[in-house]
Amino acid sequence: MFGSLCLPPFTAMIAGALLLPFLPKSVRSAAFILFPLLALIIIWTSPFGELLTVGFAGYTLILSDVDALSRIFGTIFSLIAFIGGIYAFNLKETAQQVAALLYAGGSLGVVFAGDYFTLFMFWELMAAASVYLIWARRTDEAAKAGMRYIIVHLSGGVLLLSGILLHLASGGGLEIERIAQDGSLSSWLILLGVGLNAAIPPLHAWLADAYPRATVTGAVFLSAFTTKTAVYVLIRIFPGWEILIFAGVIMALYGVVYAVLANDIREILAYHIISQVGYMVAGVGIGTALALNGAVAHAFCHILYKALLFMGAGVALHTTGTSKLADLGGFARYQKAAVALYMIGAFSISGFPLFNGFISKSMVISAAGASHLNTAMLLLLLASVGTFLHTGLKLPYFTWFGEDKGIRPSKTPRSMLIAMAIAAFFCTLFGVAPSILYAYLPFDATFHPYTIPHLVETVQILTFTFIGFWVLRGKLAGDYTIAIDTDWFYRRPKKLVWTVFVEWVNDFFDAAERTAMNTAHAVADMSRNPARYFIHDGSDDPAYSPARYRQPVSAIILCVLASFIIFALAGIFT
Repeated sequence: MFGSLCLPPFTAMIAGALLLPFLPKSVRSAAFILFPLLALIIIWTSPFGELLTVGFAGYTLILSDVDALSRIFGTIFSLIAFIGGIYAFNLKETAQQVAALLYAGGSLGVVFAGDYFTLFMFWELMAAASVYLIWARRTDEAAKAGMRYIIVHLSGGVLLLSGILLHLASGGGLEIERIAQDGSLSSWLILLGVGLNAAIPPLHAWLADAYPRATVTGAVFLSAFTTKTAVYVLIRIFPGWEILIFAGVIMALYGVVYAVLANDIREILAYHIISQVGYMVAGVGIGTALALNGAVAHAFCHILYKALLFMGAGVALHTTGTSKLADLGGFARYQKAAVALYMIGAFSISGFPLFNGFISKSMVISAAGASHLNTAMLLLLLASVGTFLHTGLKLPYFTWFGEDKGIRPSKTPRSMLIAMAIAAFFCTLFGVAPSILYAYLPFDATFHPYTIPHLVETVQILTFTFIGFWVLRGKLAGDYTIAIDTDWFYRRPKKLVWTVFVEWVNDFFDAAERTAMNTAHAVADMSRNPARYFIHDGSDDPAYSPARYRQPVSAIILCVLASFIIFALAGIFT
């Protein structure tokens, strides 16, 4: 039964997705941006606690459980859905708008879920809704990438569900709570399922494969929800798991290394999602209040600046028709506003003072130092060098500046620039006044980013990175290359898998069908005249053919032998 009549925040998004197709086409884009605002209102007017519970199969499902952690994630998810709706305002693609609302609603469902069953239900909704944002681009590459994307995420869902069921079978409760490092199989299966959505290597290749092939607007939503809902679940369930420190540091470095090899501007940004999420995962692994606050703050800030970066890349793709660095360059004077707004996102992700990346990334790094994890701290600092090098310098330089390739972009839709301006405003606001964000962080810890040592360290890193880029810029230009990532292990054996599990299976059933039909004909012939079938030589029958009968007889003998073997095996194993 219902324990409360308060609406869960996800209802605004999902109701919007259901209602949108029935609204007049002329108002759908305007209506789209109202539903995230309604979700935001619900979030901030809901009191803390379990607001909606439902009895199901002897369990109590907690559909809405609000606390400081879920509220801050719900806030940024609703805000970025609103900004994304403005970005896509002029495109008027209803199917994508519906998918985006379902995707955002699934993310809010995960964030406010109080039990594992509800979490899993919305987890799968996210996968089903988000894949359309890839397929909607309607290219052969997008179709294949989307299929790989959904297969990988459904596999991750199986891992998550298996872990949940084992957790229940071992006496655990359905309510979401922190899991101790007990080494149980259920814990590891849940961690693997969540880790796949967080894009922890080697479970990460789906991200860099799919996001660059999504639609212009779809990539903005994809950059915001899947990995950050996974970070939320890690914070909720796995804080202090030391393996996540190692995984996070690997992610931070892995992403920037592969960004060197990427030629597609959205692929560069996709690999930097992996890198930036690495800071959050490392913060969860450190597990102190400061580190967890750093993971939350960095997730919040990352959603803003990464959406801004994808919007800037989307402008380049939408107005030129290409996203390859090797084909771009020399048209910055035609897109001054887009370039300026993109650079705010670039400064933010690179950790420039006065921008939001500076006040969140440094919190995780400082937490590592405070916990005497000096190696992790230094490696995370090293990863920040690569971030500025590729996202802050390489990508904008070779996209809009550099050699003029003769590209003359079409006019940028005004809604795209407005959305970028809103995201840029928040990136700057939280960088200038970090206390606005810090006041709502869920854990009890204080942090002061604007200290002299931190400012000096940051300026030194950024300055020497810029000098290195300028000296080596000729070697960093995009090229037509393909980087081999861990998806090679499931893409390379595609032909073998198809042959064994499709072609051989089809051949087997075709042979079985032929055998069954031949056997049926043989039985029919024998029933008409058994003596003639076995002893007549057929000399006076022009229709007689010995080969016609030998095959059915062999089939009958094989069927009899197979039956004996099956019964024998059944006797052995029973």
